[in-house]
Amino acid sequence: MKKTEISLCLLGILAWMTACKPSEANAPQEAENTPVRDTVLTECIRFCESTYPYRDGLLVANFGTEVLDPLNTQGKGYILYFEAGKVDTLLPPQGYLSAPKGMFIRGERFFVCDVNKVVEFRLDSLSLAPREIVLPAEDLFVNDLAAWGDTLYISVTNTGRIYRMDLSDPQASPVLWAQVPGANGMTFGQDGTLYVASYPADGTTTPDNVVYRIADLSAPAPEKLFEQAGQYDGIALSADGKMLYVTSWVPSGVFAYDLTAGGELLPLDLGEFQGAADMTLRDSVLYIPDLPASRVVVRRL
Repeated sequence: MKKTEISLCLLGILAWMTACKPSEANAPQEAENTPVRDTVLTECIRFCESTYPYRDGLLVANFGTEVLDPLNTQGKGYILYFEAGKVDTLLPPQGYLSAPKGMFIRGERFFVCDVNKVVEFRLDSLSLAPREIVLPAEDLFVNDLAAWGDTLYISVTNTGRIYRMDLSDPQASPVLWAQVPGANGMTFGQDGTLYVASYPADGTTTPDNVVYRIADLSAPAPEKLFEQAGQYDGIALSADGKMLYVTSWVPSGVFAYDLTAGGELLPLDLGEFQGAADMTLRDSVLYIPDLPASRVVVRRL
C-alpha cells in the first residue's frame, strides 16, 4: 500500500506553539494535497482520537500531551482543521480541552466530548469561554455524540450510559436515556436507528462488546447487531445506508458489515493500526484516526 507521509510537527506543547499556532492573519500552513487514496495525515497531530466533517474539510481532535492518557486533565487539547491540502488550528490549547473525543456541530454550536463532560463552543465566537456540560462524577469516559432531530445523544464508555439532551433549549442538561455495555461510537441510520459500538473500558473483551442497534428512540431496547466481540470504537454508515463501518482495537483494524445481507464483519485492507478510533466517512472517503500513532489514515472506498 503506497502512502504519502506528512511530517509530524507537534512534539509537545512548545512545538505546537511555534509550528501550528495560527498567525495574526490566520494563514493556514501548507500540507500535501487532499488525497484520492491512501494518505496518512500527521501534520501538527498529537494523539488524535476523533475526526469530524466541517465545511469542505476535516476536524481532528488532539490530546496534545506527552504521554497518551484519555482521562488526563492537563488542558492541552486542541482541534485542527484540514482542508484543500492545508492545516489550520480551529481551537488552540487554552485549557478548555484535555482529551477531546467525539465532536458534533449544529449551526454555530460546536460540541466536544472531554473526559467527564461535553464542552460547547460557539463557532462564531471561538474566543469566548465555552459552556461546560458536566456529567455525574462516575462518568469518566464521555466518548461520542450523535443527533436525531433536536435531540443530542451522548455516550459514556466506562458506565455504558447514553444520555440525551434537547438541542432546542440552549441551557438544557443531559438526561439518562439508555444503557449499552461500553457505549462508544454512535451513528444514525436513515430510518432513525441508532447504532452503538461497544468498547471494554477495562480492556477485557466480553461477549457483550459488539455493535448494538436501537430501533425505537422512544422506548430504547438495545439489541446486538452481530455476535463477533471486539473492542469497537468508531462507527460510520455509507451514504446509501446499506454498509456499516466500524473500527476495532482488538482485533485491530477497520471492518465492514452489510446491513442488508447480514453475515459477518469483513476486514478492510488498510494496513496495520495501533488503535483505530472515531472515524469519519464523507463522500466515500474514510478518515480514520490512529490514536496512539498520532496520524489519520485516509482511504477512498
